[in-house]
Amino acid sequence: MSPTRGGAQEDQAGEADSVDREAISGAAEGGKGTWRHTAFHVATTIATPAAYAPLPFALASLGWPLGVCSLVIGTLVTWCSSLVVASLWQWNGEKHTSYRLLAKSIFGPWGYWYVSFFQQVASIGNNVAIQIAAGSSLKAVYRHYYAADDGAAVTLQHFILLFGAFEMFLSQLPDIHSLRWVNATCTASTIGFAVTAISVTLYDGHRIDRKEVGYSLQGTTATKIFRGFNALGTIAFSFGDAMLPEIQSTIREPVRRNMYKGVSTAYLLIVMSYWTLAFSGYWSFGSEVQPYILSSLTAPAWAIVMANLFAVIQITGCFQIYCRPTYAYFEERIQAKNMRRKAWVWRLMYTSVYMAAITLVATAMPFFGDFVSVCGAVGFTPLDFVLPALAFLKAGKLPKNPGLRHAAKALGSTVAVLFSVVGALACIGAIRAIVLDIKTYKFFHDM
Repeated sequence: MSPTRGGAQEDQAGEADSVDREAISGAAEGGKGTWRHTAFHVATTIATPAAYAPLPFALASLGWPLGVCSLVIGTLVTWCSSLVVASLWQWNGEKHTSYRLLAKSIFGPWGYWYVSFFQQVASIGNNVAIQIAAGSSLKAVYRHYYAADDGAAVTLQHFILLFGAFEMFLSQLPDIHSLRWVNATCTASTIGFAVTAISVTLYDGHRIDRKEVGYSLQGTTATKIFRGFNALGTIAFSFGDAMLPEIQSTIREPVRRNMYKGVSTAYLLIVMSYWTLAFSGYWSFGSEVQPYILSSLTAPAWAIVMANLFAVIQITGCFQIYCRPTYAYFEERIQAKNMRRKAWVWRLMYTSVYMAAITLVATAMPFFGDFVSVCGAVGFTPLDFVLPALAFLKAGKLPKNPGLRHAAKALGSTVAVLFSVVGALACIGAIRAIVLDIKTYKFFHDM
């Protein structure tokens, strides 16, 4: 599609474009972050415990061969996709400080609205899922210290509300760069969570009678198929990062080189933590592993408490990064209507509404695994797998050699088509799982 096509659609995208550029022009003029800050932001955005804690369960739903292949392919494709998006940040001579603007410059108005829609789905779905994860970890810590209490006095919903109140406080920070030290702490917590969770998983695995651990797929043929679809959405969620241009706009020159270095450093951490926890978790507990790996751990109790605390700290920063696309929308409306004199009041209002909505959904339907899968299928697959491949075909620097050029086009087309199908199948599996859970549990159920 040409960038000049579509009358009303183009006018709306153009108006949003100008507001979007004005709202973040300061970031476009020159970022301050280093490649280390890039690594902090990317690692915090992707390598959250809510992302890789469900991976053993995903492997259990797919089995060893398909599960391992899916995890390795997901890692390689998203790493290459991240480098492609980073390389296109200034592909036509302009700095594209948001994913929406980058998509508009390549695909025209439809690209702008495509990214706007799926970025909001990914952001909101991710924050619902990780708020449930944070509440679950806080409740696990509570149960450790109050073992005599059966949990009825303080429910999962109370902890979700507590976490939401803290995120409301952090939401008053103005932008992603202001979160750099929060995200540095979160990156350290990612390492702490990975080391602790992997160690306890292996410890428990050696304590269990290995003859009682099975690895066969559970359920009827239909259940196996739909659980497999659901697992594909979980893996897509685990590599979700719909915020690369927004992060890149905070980085100093040379921007591309710093971004490449930061992304690759983050992915090194991701590979070490994701693969190890996924394989060790599935090996330890087999087909009985829980959707949230910490729920499967039994001893030592103090180490499980540490893992849960690391998880909450890390999730704190990830939640904030995924708030930003929604907050940016409200910021644009404030600037468009010249309401900057009382911007802090408006910020307090829209962040309150956002946090209230996210918290309500998380407390009403605390189905962590289901939200992870549907968010991965509907939100992250289009942005992290499909769109980067299409952008590479349209705006990337293809090889001059005819043979290599055809091979690059074939590879990009295959990735776009394959992951479009994967996203559709994962969405079917995730929706089915949510429907079954709603039939099984009442709203506001204390999981």
